[in-house]
Formats: sequence, C-alpha cells, structure tokens
Amino acid sequence: MTSSSIFARNRLSFQRFASSGVETDIDPEATFSPKDTASHHHHVERQMLGSFSPLRSTVISEDVEVDDGIDVTSRHFTVNFGPQHPAAHGVLRLILELEGEEILRCDPHVGLLHRGTEKLIEYKTYLQALPYFDRLDYCSMMVNEQAYSLAVEKLLNIEVPLRAKYIRTMFAEITRVMNHCMSVMSHIMDVGALTPFLWMFEEREKLIEFYERVSGARMHAAYVRPGGVSLDIPRGLLEDIHIWAQQFGQRMDEAEELITVNRIWKGRTVDVGRVTAKEALDWGFSGVMLRGSGVNWDLRKTQPYDAYDLVDFDVPVGTKGDCYDRYLCRMEEMRQSLRIIHQCINDMPPGPVRVDDLKISPPRRAHMKENMEALIHHFKLYSEGYTVPAGETYTVVEAPKGEFG
Repeated sequence: MTSSSIFARNRLSFQRFASSGVETDIDPEATFSPKDTASHHHHVERQMLGSFSPLRSTVISEDVEVDDGIDVTSRHFTVNFGPQHPAAHGVLRLILELEGEEILRCDPHVGLLHRGTEKLIEYKTYLQALPYFDRLDYCSMMVNEQAYSLAVEKLLNIEVPLRAKYIRTMFAEITRVMNHCMSVMSHIMDVGALTPFLWMFEEREKLIEFYERVSGARMHAAYVRPGGVSLDIPRGLLEDIHIWAQQFGQRMDEAEELITVNRIWKGRTVDVGRVTAKEALDWGFSGVMLRGSGVNWDLRKTQPYDAYDLVDFDVPVGTKGDCYDRYLCRMEEMRQSLRIIHQCINDMPPGPVRVDDLKISPPRRAHMKENMEALIHHFKLYSEGYTVPAGETYTVVEAPKGEFG
C-alpha cells in the first residue's frame, strides 16, 4: 500500500467520525490496533472523553437554541496539605477548602508527632527523662529542657546558682533566634524568596555549633538539667557568641531590606490570616500569635524565671493581627534576643553551675577518687536517680512558638 492510499484511508476515517458540525459518538466496543508490527504497543484502546474534558470540541450549529438561564455553580477545591508535604515543615495535616488561592475553610489534624512521652518517662529516672523533652519541639530544644528543669526544681524546692540562671537565659534566647530563623525564613522561601533563607541558615548553623561546643550535641543537647546545667561554658565560647551577636544585627538588616518592603511578600502577608485580639484570647493563643494581635503578654515579663528579671528588653506587639504583623514581631524578637544575650555575657558572674547537693548533682570526678561518700552518691544517682517529694506543679515558659509547660 502506498503512502497516498494510507493518507486517503486515514482521511476517510476522520471524516467518518466527524462528518458533521455536531460531534458523533463512537461505538463503545470499537478498538484500534496499530498496523506497524514493529511497534511495542500491541493493543491500544480508544480513550473516552467525558463531556467536561477540554479536549472535546463540540460545535453547536447556529440553529440550536442555547438556554441562558442555566444555573452555573462553581465548586471549591478540597486539598490535603501534609502531613508529608515539602511546605508543611513538620507533621501536620490540614484539609483545606480553596477558592482559587483563597483558603475558605481549614480542618487541622494534629497529634501526628505524638510519641507517648508521658508514658515512656514513667519508667525513667528524672535525669533519664530529660532527653525526651528535646524531641517535643526539635527547633526549640533547650527551652523544652528549661521548662522541665524548672518544674522539677520547684518540686525539689531548690535554688539554682546565679551563673547557671544566666547561662540558661542566654541559651534560651539563642534557641529563640534559631527557631525564628527557621520559622520566618521557611515561610519566605515558600513564597518564593530563596536568598534570605540561605543567609539565615548560615547564621543558624553558627548557633548549632554553639550548642555542640557546650553540650557535645548539635540539636538534642540535654544541657539544661534540674539543679543548673550539665557543664560550665568552655573557654572561648562567650567571646565567640559575642562576636556572632555583633554581626547578626547587620545580617538581619540585609534580610529585612530585601523582604520587609517587598511588594510580593506584602501581597502574600498583609491582611492575610487576620486574628483579632478577642479571637486570639477566646481560642487560647499564646506567643507571637497572641502578641501579633495586639495583646501584650509575655511570660518573661509577667512571670519571669531564671535571669529574665535581671535583664532589660522590650516585647514587640502587633496591631492588625495578620501574617505581616506576626512576621514583624518575630524579626523584632530576634533583635531583643540579641540585647538579652549581650546582657547575659556582660553580667554573668563566676561561680558554680549546679546546685551544691550531691543527691541531685553528680560529684566531681576528682572528688570521687578521694571520698567514698561521693562515690556512693554517684552510683546511687545514676542507678536509681533522686526522689522527688509527692506533689504536683505546672511550670510554663515563654518558648519561641508560644507557652510551653
């Protein structure tokens, strides 16, 4: 068969299926098989297109009347956001109802990070339970340890040395900067700006290095412990933290110059996700979500703990309660954290970093080689742990994401 006859046959076939202005239905039992025996597709079935498909080209004749009174309703899209989603930044599932890009309704499903921590630590000593709190929020590790340690210290009725309080406060603010770098810059990256994300993650890596130098671990430090901290600050670390704090403000200026007045960023955040002060209080918001709506509430000011009553800082408060105000609050909180870090470095006194009670804090290694009682205390502490008087308490701290207790 010549090529011209093949073309003629195909043209006749096309004319058979669309010989008139109105599309003709095809026999549902019809199938097509390729004539080329060298083809790898041995059996190709016809694809049926629904009436909604844009590939269907139904031509309506001029003499056909069209009813203009048809009720045309639009449908909203319902999509799953998470728990495994590149923009979720954690295990959270949201069922979103969308109209274009506008979110009309959100059904959150939380608890996907539940690890059964309460049940697990029932079989641990008070010291062994500490690392579990690092995992509750893996962006705010030492703040979680701080809340747990303060609760145990309240039950034990012990006072932490002043140097340990300053160390805790300083690393709590370092943790706050780490968390806000992750929160703000990942949000900006989702909008489409990658450069600030890389800038701030370079700074965040320096803070993780401070974690490693003081505890030996980059993330799950187990450094803040009931009675103080595990070890004193190594030599040279305070100087390096001071150098970092001096240049971090300039890096924030560079990031804000690129972001704060950017029209795309403002278009995605201004008047988006507005929460009034009454709604924030009724729904039990805390942290930046509450302060961004205009409520001046910060536990570091209202119920100070550790060394927060010895340092001076301001609490940023929003006005409109939208995403843009919450962004500004987080950026200003990082600047206030720098103020607190500088004060902790300058005012930190010398002295012990753990409470002087061998039933709670382990003795020095050199002391164990000289004193039998110190060796016994060490053995009892790490084999059985210390006992806490019967009672209950609720201790809460101002974590980067809100109240944690």
